[in-house]
Amino acid sequence: MPKPTFDQLKTWAENYPKLWNAGDKEAWIDNYKKVAPGTVRMLDPVGTPEKVGFEHACLDSWDLFQPNVRFRIVPGSLFICDNEVAWLLENHFHSNGRDQIGLSIETYRFEENGDLTIRTFYKVPRHEEQEIGELFQTYLPENG
Repeated sequence: MPKPTFDQLKTWAENYPKLWNAGDKEAWIDNYKKVAPGTVRMLDPVGTPEKVGFEHACLDSWDLFQPNVRFRIVPGSLFICDNEVAWLLENHFHSNGRDQIGLSIETYRFEENGDLTIRTFYKVPRHEEQEIGELFQTYLPENG
């Protein structure tokens, strides 16, 4: 399989938050599989244990976070360079009695063999924080 084209990556990137926010899990999965049918490896965030496999890297996050978090790629922050995509993502959620936005820098490297490497950078919420901290206690139990 050749690495994804610019247009394929742009379509994937545009659909990523749209399908997540719509709660369309099957379409979100299909969107990924079109450009990354191989093995997915993710450091989420960098410095935590690597997640390997689409289910662990992507579906576990969907099941835990999708009902509570909405995404928005910050306008002007989507970069597609050859086989890599990067963006600044707004993560909208309700915690501690108010609406909040957490920012994450995310990079995606799509390989010719269909593999994908994801690296994210963000401040991990403390486990004591209401709602979002409780989710992260499940997601990253070792990072309290």
